[in-house]
Amino acid sequence: MMPWQPSADIKQLKQRAKIISQIRDFFANLDVLEVDTPVMSHYGVSDPHIDSIPVDFGSHSPMPDAAIKHSMCLVSSPEYAMKRLLAAGSGSIYQIAKAFRNGEVGRRHNPEFTLLEWYRIGFNLQQLMQEVASLISYVLKNEALEWHFWSYQQAFEMILAINPLTASDHVIKAKALAQVDIQMDAGAPRDAWLDLLMSHCIEPNLPKACFVFDYPASQSALAMIHIDAFGNQVARRFEVYVNGMELANGYEELTDAQEQEQRFVMDNAARLAMGKTPMAADDRLIQALAAGLPECAGVALGIERLLMLASGEADIAKVMAFNHHRA
Repeated sequence: MMPWQPSADIKQLKQRAKIISQIRDFFANLDVLEVDTPVMSHYGVSDPHIDSIPVDFGSHSPMPDAAIKHSMCLVSSPEYAMKRLLAAGSGSIYQIAKAFRNGEVGRRHNPEFTLLEWYRIGFNLQQLMQEVASLISYVLKNEALEWHFWSYQQAFEMILAINPLTASDHVIKAKALAQVDIQMDAGAPRDAWLDLLMSHCIEPNLPKACFVFDYPASQSALAMIHIDAFGNQVARRFEVYVNGMELANGYEELTDAQEQEQRFVMDNAARLAMGKTPMAADDRLIQALAAGLPECAGVALGIERLLMLASGEADIAKVMAFNHHRA
């Protein structure tokens, strides 16, 4: 294959266009508004596990010495801007958006990719999970998919025979060392050991089509926290897996501006501990939450990963016109 040629064949690109059209039909039938938000932002993302791609932006004035240059970021998700629209009264919305994450290159990752992100006013986690299942079955033309709904605790108990919410740090670390042959810093935090078990032991053993929900509160990201039926604090979020591949990440969205500010601080503390640069808090998101974000649930789904499932491809390059190496 010559370097000028696309990484996907034309047949795959036609299927991509067809599936994106089906997604738009799905939301049109639900009367959910399609929106479009900027791919460049004055704020990066604070999530310690995601690195934004900086962009030097320069504006020039006819006046001498008046050139202004500052750094912006390519968005890792349209989430912040979409929440500002929700706070402004948009109602339920969706977007098919370009997203960018620094350093993420592999068979399932490309630094530039496409996200389907949507927010449903008044939905709880269960309602959104059902809608995600309906969309995936609709696009994959597989109404016979048997969906399973496992709590994070249930998944660990069934596959590893430990309770990830109540087991001691020592027990979790010992389980990881016994199950996974990967070198890791002995002083790594509890969530790092849980993530190791999740990726190497839980995900490969999930049912074919499965939602995992109610994560540890320490992994809340931008989700609300509540008390589960066993009295444990859990984050009201889910991840979706089909054939062992993560497709989507959803939340009952945090609406409290003060809590969001505190989480930005916690994120940056984690970034510093990991040797990463802290990111400025997005004041516009905080202001939107303070003005009043309606109760809602939202989810981001990777379009390319959905296309990989639909086509049976194992490499993300095969479902996008030009992957990172051919951009």
